[in-house]
Amino acid sequence: PLLVALTTFWGFNWPMMKLALAEMGPNHFRSLCLVSGAVGVFAMAAASRQPLRVPRGQWGRLVVLALLNFTAWNVLVAYAVPLMSSGRAAILAYTMPVWATLFGVWILRERLTPRRLAGLVLGMAGMLLLLWTEIAAIERSPLGAVLIVAAAVLWGLGTVVMKRWPVSLPASSLTAWQMAIAAIPILLYAIFVEPGSFDLRLLSAPALTGVLYNMIVSFIFCQWAWIKIALVAPVAVSSIGTLLVPV
Repeated sequence: PLLVALTTFWGFNWPMMKLALAEMGPNHFRSLCLVSGAVGVFAMAAASRQPLRVPRGQWGRLVVLALLNFTAWNVLVAYAVPLMSSGRAAILAYTMPVWATLFGVWILRERLTPRRLAGLVLGMAGMLLLLWTEIAAIERSPLGAVLIVAAAVLWGLGTVVMKRWPVSLPASSLTAWQMAIAAIPILLYAIFVEPGSFDLRLLSAPALTGVLYNMIVSFIFCQWAWIKIALVAPVAVSSIGTLLVPV
């Protein structure tokens, strides 16, 4: 049930991002999402009395996870989505299971069982069918495609690194810390470099809807749900499950 809810809400998130980024700078948008997500998930962790303190000696791996899972993904996707359709971007982004599975075999020595391999092949075949009529459009926007695929590769690597060098925190605390750390460079860039405003009153109703959906649904529930699933399931299983999102 958690995976079904996650993929449904993440699927709706791609057109919501398109609406938000039509009127808001990528780094301003992502800063709001990450900060609201960190605050919301920290509150969830505190309310359930989960430990928040990062264990000694694990800050380094936590920073690496935050940069791979949140900073790189959010920045690359935010710049790519305005360059192409949201559906096309989602399909390319969810090539992630290929990279995660390969990294899992290499780094974690996970066994690629026939069932997992079949699931991966069938899922990617479906993705290829969805992309088949979009090849010409992708060729017209090569930069957007490169940014999205790079985001997928780094997300796949981050998923594997999270299992190879785990941080001794429950899912809520780990998610909140990653978002808080990831927000720092993006927020600084938005404040000092990128033109734009954090004033949500300047947005139209569709753009505001997109921003609020991301702040509340995508960056509080969905990010927590993904970390929860990724921590307990094998990489091949959790990543293949995300292939439902583009559909």
